[in-house]
Amino acid sequence: MARPFDELTKALGKTVLVRLKGDRLLRGTLASFDVHLNIILENAEELSNSEEQAIKEKYPKIMVRGDNIIFIAI
Repeated sequence: MARPFDELTKALGKTVLVRLKGDRLLRGTLASFDVHLNIILENAEELSNSEEQAIKEKYPKIMVRGDNIIFIAI
């Protein structure tokens, strides 16, 4: 049985979709994470909720605090 940290480790260097509290959506390359689920995304984009392809903002590197994360889609 796969554990969550095992799945995140496999996702390092791959593109992930992250839903945050406040109905925000980020897509980027998972660069790192810790035991608190704080994550660092590289080449991240904040997506519009009405259209998943519409980019609102771009970030070369962004750290997201784990307690703001609703889910991470790998």
